[in-house]
Amino acid sequence: MLTVEGNISRTNGDGVARFDRDMLQELPQGTTVTHTPWTEGASHFEGPLLGAIYDAVGARGDSLHVVALNDFAADVPLPEAREYGVILAMQRDGEPMPVREYGPLFVLYPFDDHPELQTEEVRFRSVWQVARIVVE
Repeated sequence: MLTVEGNISRTNGDGVARFDRDMLQELPQGTTVTHTPWTEGASHFEGPLLGAIYDAVGARGDSLHVVALNDFAADVPLPEAREYGVILAMQRDGEPMPVREYGPLFVLYPFDDHPELQTEEVRFRSVWQVARIVVE
């Protein structure tokens, strides 16, 4: 479901860390209820904290290069991810998110709780259909 590579010290094969749904659900989780520019109304999103994924792979670096299934990519600064409790959403309103609805993984900021996040720069970092993360 997710491959993490780059500047990491804990791997489970070929220098990368691969996570399936169960492995991701075992990590510390976050939730947020927020509107997004791409969905209608407020939704309840759940998934592992980006900071928890970073910790789980023994990462060293301060940026997460997040890559989508279609190769769209954006850099999420680790301090920002920790400060705002950014999650890699796996569920929306209690249901797994299919690819056609931004899943299976979606970098999600708590937009409603922090108006300062409602900028084009931060929205650009909200990658959906996440396939891998490269720690830089």
